[in-house]
Amino acid sequence: MRIHHHGDASVIRTDNVPRPVPGRGDVLINVAATSFNPSDIGLRRGLLRSVFPLDLPYTLGGDVAGTIVEVDDDVHTLAVGDRVIGRLDAGGAAAEYVTTAADTVVAAPTAVPLPHAAAIPIAGVTAWQAVFEHAGIAPGQRVLVNGAGGGVGGFAVQLAKHAGAHVTATASPRSTEVVRQLGADQVVDYTATPLGDALDRPVDAILNFVVVSARQAVTLMSLVRPGGVVVSATGALKAPAGFAVTVVHFVARNDTSHLAGLVRLVDAGTVGVDVAASRPLADLAAVHRDAESGRIRGKTILVP
Repeated sequence: MRIHHHGDASVIRTDNVPRPVPGRGDVLINVAATSFNPSDIGLRRGLLRSVFPLDLPYTLGGDVAGTIVEVDDDVHTLAVGDRVIGRLDAGGAAAEYVTTAADTVVAAPTAVPLPHAAAIPIAGVTAWQAVFEHAGIAPGQRVLVNGAGGGVGGFAVQLAKHAGAHVTATASPRSTEVVRQLGADQVVDYTATPLGDALDRPVDAILNFVVVSARQAVTLMSLVRPGGVVVSATGALKAPAGFAVTVVHFVARNDTSHLAGLVRLVDAGTVGVDVAASRPLADLAAVHRDAESGRIRGKTILVP
């Protein structure tokens, strides 16, 4: 599934291309599934060209789960038949086959179906870095996950609980029950209850995974104790004068050690993989349209 130029979802088209050949240090993966990420919309529309310039035509799909069917002679850590997952910074997983460097993938979890594991890499690693690297969540802390109904937010709720935090999460009515099942101690329906009314005391940290206005950002800052931290994986937020709060904006990086850590937690039953929908890869344009109109939640995987 490729785009030949930037634009609306109609620019996504099915192309028949030769099966890729692994280069030096690469593996060839028979794709079991990829997954949709909100950033895919920005890539498709050309909004991220200054950060992620694309060589067009560009094959979409940054998450991959699949089975290795060919390895370069220089690869000795993986073998044909290995089931793997990974984040592909150059995209390409929205296809039947994709090549990638061997050191960009890790063994897939065995506790979930292989296609479902495609939901893990980008969203899971983003949540991992927010919780452990940037917020430094510790046992006993109170954490607010803003946007827990999304793919990143769902992983963040579970990882913050794993770190020993008390977790309050915001979600829409359609996501409330799922977020509660993921382990949130309190779920706030942001469509009905102002956050300031829902919290009985300030939190130590806020993990923000939604786009917020300047006014909403001020509200978030007011919910954090002095000396606390606000971590945002979307837009950069600014603390108003007089707010003694550390504000961190980050772009998640590809880190296979974090991905392997997530796999271990999934296989241990500590972290679940919530796949909201599984759709044929040919539906990719429709998934983009649904996302832009707010009709999807959580993670959607796409199966060739």
